[in-house]
Amino acid sequence: MHFIKKIFKFPRIIFFFIPILIISIFFINVPAPNFPITGIDFIGSATFPTGFSFQKTPMGGFSGITYDAKHQLYYTISDDRSEKAPARFYTLKIDLTNEPLTDSEVVPVGVTTLLNENSQTFPNGRIDSEGIAITNKETVYISSEGDNRKQIKPFLKEFSISSGKELRTLPIPNKFLPDKSAQQGVRNNLVFESLTITPNNKSLFLATENALIQDGPEAKPKISSPCRILQYNLLTQQPEKEFLYKTEAVTPFLNISPQFSSGLTDLVALDNQGHFLSLERTFTGLGFSISLFQISLEGADDIHNIDSLLTVDLNKIEPTDKKLLLNLRKLDVALDNIEGLTLGPKLSNGQLSLILVSDNNFNPLQRSQILAFKLKMEPPLIRLFRRFVPNFNR
Repeated sequence: MHFIKKIFKFPRIIFFFIPILIISIFFINVPAPNFPITGIDFIGSATFPTGFSFQKTPMGGFSGITYDAKHQLYYTISDDRSEKAPARFYTLKIDLTNEPLTDSEVVPVGVTTLLNENSQTFPNGRIDSEGIAITNKETVYISSEGDNRKQIKPFLKEFSISSGKELRTLPIPNKFLPDKSAQQGVRNNLVFESLTITPNNKSLFLATENALIQDGPEAKPKISSPCRILQYNLLTQQPEKEFLYKTEAVTPFLNISPQFSSGLTDLVALDNQGHFLSLERTFTGLGFSISLFQISLEGADDIHNIDSLLTVDLNKIEPTDKKLLLNLRKLDVALDNIEGLTLGPKLSNGQLSLILVSDNNFNPLQRSQILAFKLKMEPPLIRLFRRFVPNFNR
């Protein structure tokens, strides 16, 4: 009798593990989310020299990039202010089937001229396009920095991918708009570099490169700058929330040049829950320093009701959480002016790809640079334990 009881105890153990096994199999087969990222590997680079021409336009000024998964194409915005050719974005094919990425795997296949609400090209100097993000409606949103010196305001507009025609303009809160007194608004050329849309196409995020005038200092050697991330509801096409993002305080290796600029140059949404990759670029006069961060809005305070951060105690505001993913100076690559990033397709091994692009400023001493990476995600079983055991550490 005692032996029989032992036999019946054994299946109970099995029954205990069966639900765990079923749940584990379910999580293994469910597509992995894009957060958190546990590692990043460099898989090559490609370049276009300054002066390279495509369809009678000088290619360059790549300030932002976005991936069209439906057509397996990339759209990269040029920040040419309609000076060298009408304002435009380029269509690229980037083949990531082989590693490493080389020049031959990046091929321009189209150029689209941007047209304003009157179906005219943007006049010289009236646009400074910096960010680009694709929607699920065959359109892209594009941000422009404007020009404070000429009282040209920044904008956020939606354009048709096929025709380049402007479709609508989204409102920008007044606190971001510069005034004639120069006491409020974005700083010149430190405006809306960052632009991304969540995978579900419900939210758009825009961010300043440096602090608003009424929020604090612009980035200087050893000095951080408090940027704002602005969240839009794409169903209502209205801004909803704002979050504090603090740039890194950069200490130049050799501080012998008066030239210095540092700030947040792009974001890409990893999911619909407020997780992103952020790109910070620093120029010290002696080269570029580029850093990639994982950031999260979970727990960050909404500051959209605060018109000036100088009027409050910043220590009492919870900023965006940041975690360094990669310092690109550790790569064996001569870095150029990296300003844009986008997630690409899944690679043959299941890992997600990431593409970065540089703005060559149409300077013959620079070049348009495309960098490719693969991202490592947290394994499904680890995610499973993390969901059911909050204090579980990987």
